[in-house]
Amino acid sequence: MDYRARLRALREDRDLTQTEIGKLLNKSQQGYSHIEEGRAELKIDDLAKLCRFYQVSADYIIGLKDEP
Repeated sequence: MDYRARLRALREDRDLTQTEIGKLLNKSQQGYSHIEEGRAELKIDDLAKLCRFYQVSADYIIGLKDEP
């Protein structure tokens, strides 16, 4: 699974909006949407924040492991 799809799945599984995750990353809803859509790259600092927030490993988010 592509990391963008995994980010979307993690967000939707927790019934969160792009706006809520954008605020976590100090981005607008549109800025975060661009990450999920592949129009912007996920920065390593943002990856670390998302790992802590979702309590999953970076390997899980980027698709190297199927277990969170």
